[in-house]
Amino acid sequence: MRNFTRRGLIGIGAGAAAAGLAGCGSLRSSDGAGAGSGSGAGSGSRNKGKGSTGVTARPLGDGSTSHSGRQPHQPPAPEPLEPGQKPPQFVVFSWDGAGEVGNGLFPRFLDLAKEHGAAMTFFLSGIYLLPESKKRLYDPPNNPRGASDIGYLTDAHIKDTLKNVRRAWLEGHEIGTHFNGHFCAGYGSVGNWTSAQWRSEIEQAKSFVKEWRTNTGWTEIESLPFDYDKELVGGRAPCLLGQDNLLPTARELGWRYDASSPGGRQVWPVKRAGLWDLPLQQIPFPEHTFEVLSMDYNILANQSINSTNAPAHNYPGWREQATQSYISGFKRAYETNRAPFFIGNHFEQWNGGIYMDAVEEALTYMAREKEKGEDVRLVSFRQFVDWLDAQRPEVLDKLRTLEVGQAPAAGWRSL
Repeated sequence: MRNFTRRGLIGIGAGAAAAGLAGCGSLRSSDGAGAGSGSGAGSGSRNKGKGSTGVTARPLGDGSTSHSGRQPHQPPAPEPLEPGQKPPQFVVFSWDGAGEVGNGLFPRFLDLAKEHGAAMTFFLSGIYLLPESKKRLYDPPNNPRGASDIGYLTDAHIKDTLKNVRRAWLEGHEIGTHFNGHFCAGYGSVGNWTSAQWRSEIEQAKSFVKEWRTNTGWTEIESLPFDYDKELVGGRAPCLLGQDNLLPTARELGWRYDASSPGGRQVWPVKRAGLWDLPLQQIPFPEHTFEVLSMDYNILANQSINSTNAPAHNYPGWREQATQSYISGFKRAYETNRAPFFIGNHFEQWNGGIYMDAVEEALTYMAREKEKGEDVRLVSFRQFVDWLDAQRPEVLDKLRTLEVGQAPAAGWRSL
């Protein structure tokens, strides 16, 4: 197998697009996304007062979003570590795209998170709330108006996505952004965008979330219970491209972190251009001497060379390999330098859904360690940067002296 993490295939690039994969966060027709079917009526309440969830909300703008007060199910304010105190083991599970396309994966992982008291980050693609009939509202940089390398969702799937994004926030998860059209190749690639073009892309992504009611005409669906201008503090760029020009704009917009760096090591993070740089990480890949990036697609690329429908006899072994890769990455950090562990995913059914099973098995393993009384914290990126910002700089500096797989030589008290 090739080591794609060392040759630039760290998201889903042009070669994968030819195989039917448009990029990280992609939901092509093969994954259930299709053409929109026009506007239709939804069900439920606009949540102007106290809705079915019991949350009192104040509508914002056209009522697509609302101010609902402090987000439920958040941890207490973080406290700074004392010098020589062992840090918690943080794990962040994140999802690119975050569209529900009828395969039940969004609610499946919300249920799993609820079962284990975990928080996650959902990087929502803005056009997943834009009907295809209104696609010309999207003006992507260096691409034709209305173009997208990921499919627009059907009306029914937009409604399902709204329902699950609403539920996710109310259950304590973070809603970030995966931007919009997911362009990874050619002149229009996000890797070529200027800071001004990134600003346009971000403002459009926000507008599709903040104005879905205007764009759909739906009046009976409950609003999203958050102010997206305040909620949005980080994102992940398509194919992990374009971070250099993205960061200045993200900082101007008040973001706190970025998860777009093209591959990192399991060490304690630093700030870049004023934002916490929280990359996917190279982790052990069982049966190989090289490491793989901590994302479902990169494991797939090393197992089936981009094929999402490889011969089924491979699935049991590949599922176990993917599971053990995640668990090995977790154990290496947990048993040594306690660096935070970041895992990226898509709501996909590639190769029989084995990567979704691997994520579930790995999260369950980590949650059991937490349930044993160990200081394992399954958090969102936002919750993690809350903790980072509460720490003394000199303590974080000492944690950064620990390399991958390196524990303090004389114990934590000596650090």
